[in-house]
Parts: sequence; structure tokens; C-alpha cells
Amino acid sequence: MVKTLRVGVITSTHGIRGEVKVFPTTDDPKRYEDLKEVLLDAPGGTLPLRIERVRFFKNMVILKFEGYDSINDVEGYKGMDLLVTRENAVELAPGENFIADMIGLDVVTDEGTRLGTLKDILQTGANDVYVVKTEEGREILLPSIKECILDVDLEKEKVTVHVMDGLLDL
Repeated sequence: MVKTLRVGVITSTHGIRGEVKVFPTTDDPKRYEDLKEVLLDAPGGTLPLRIERVRFFKNMVILKFEGYDSINDVEGYKGMDLLVTRENAVELAPGENFIADMIGLDVVTDEGTRLGTLKDILQTGANDVYVVKTEEGREILLPSIKECILDVDLEKEKVTVHVMDGLLDL
């Protein structure tokens, strides 16, 4: 199980007083209002950063970290991920899972046939799409709808799916 979860990526600095623009990679950007600390995924290891102020602008989150008061303090952080520990992660509803926990799970059909390994989950507007890599290296795209994704079992490291007519014909 992954120990940290990515909640955003620093895209650029904002102004000259040490603020950064963050592209949120969480379902609810408003969650930043409740965060006290994030971890910067820096080349030398993670660096804890205390959040001093949070603002929102269009689809971005603007963060100010304690002790970082100039553009020079944060300039080198562009392109780096912001992480949270499991303890600071949002509460999941029953039946929900973190994408990071699902990557690498075996994908099998409801008839017992192994399709491959869950490689990625694409978040589209309507519903997520599971990307399954087969043994032959082919990719199968499965919509995350209840008729197709029947069960996700993290303990057994398995996703059970129903392959709807035409999904394997692509």
C-alpha cells in the first residue's frame, strides 16, 4: 500500500512573496483549506512544508508556505509533486479506493479469465476509465461503470470485471 498520495503539482510561482500555483490532482481542491502540511517530493527526498495560506484562482490552488517569503525561496519547486501522508488523506466513502492503491492489481473477468494488470485509471468527465495492460502488451479500456467493474478487492489484489459486448473488439 502506498504511504503517500499526490494531491497536486507545483506549476509555477505566483507573485514575488513566495506563493506557488498548484494544479490539484485531488477530486476536491477545497480539501487544501483543511491541510496544514504537505510533503514536497524533491530529488533528495521529501521536504515537509507547512501551509500558511490557501487561495483559489480558476482551476488552480495558490499556496503560501511558512518561512518561504520570496520568489527565490520557491522558484526551484516548479514541476514537483505535493504529497500527503495516509493520515492526512481524505476519508473515503464505502466502496471507494485511492487510485494509487489500485495500480498493479490483476484484472479478471467474471468468467475467471485473466485480462491483465491495471496500468492506469483515466479520470474523464463522465466516468473513470480503467486501462488494463494484457500479457501481449495490448491496452484494454474499461469504463468504470457498475455493469463493467464488478468488484475491487485490495486484499486479494484483484479487480473483477464484466467485459461488455464490443469492448475487446477495438
